[in-house]
Amino acid sequence: MNKLEKFQIITGGIVLLTGLHIGAGKEVVEIGGIDNPVVKNPLTGFPYIPGSSLKGKMRCLLELKEKKYTDKGGPCNCGNCDICRTFGNTNKDSKDITRVLFRDAFLSDDSVKKLSEKELLSTEEKTENTVDRLTGTALHPRTTERVIAGLAFDFEIALRVFENDGDTCLNLIKEGMSLLEKDTLGGSGSRGYGKIEFKSLKLDGKDFSLNGERGQV
Repeated sequence: MNKLEKFQIITGGIVLLTGLHIGAGKEVVEIGGIDNPVVKNPLTGFPYIPGSSLKGKMRCLLELKEKKYTDKGGPCNCGNCDICRTFGNTNKDSKDITRVLFRDAFLSDDSVKKLSEKELLSTEEKTENTVDRLTGTALHPRTTERVIAGLAFDFEIALRVFENDGDTCLNLIKEGMSLLEKDTLGGSGSRGYGKIEFKSLKLDGKDFSLNGERGQV
């Protein structure tokens, strides 16, 4: 096993350009209640973005781009490729250590202040339904909770760098972030949810952009 040389830390903001839904699950559906609530911090009541959601979607997009997935559409588990090395795998023959660590992203102080000053709620209820193609009537209405557009979340990604790693894993993470901006985060992306933008990116405290040039994004 190679020697751990250092950690590289990517920080910045995730700005919601459209409403975001990352579901919390609900065991009991109440009459008049929300069918699909978003995940929230139990201490503050504010929504947050789980690190697992960021990691899963970025890995999925990279695997689609590189056609690195199983015959049944599952994540690559070869244990040898850059994606497995960076994001981890469960291949029993692989002795590699997962390089990237995704932290949960919490609502930024500026967004909390904005909500307080404008007396706004951090989420909204959106009612959706299917339409009967023959009669044109609405069927099966459901209420989904989503985080309002315009809010921002502080995020951190930590990268373990081992000797001989080079910049391969870092460049893969940056590519995954760029793909995520073009795609969507969370559920119902095909219906307008989950468009995000990364802002104020820093690598080890220094400004950088996803296109590889130094400076602010």
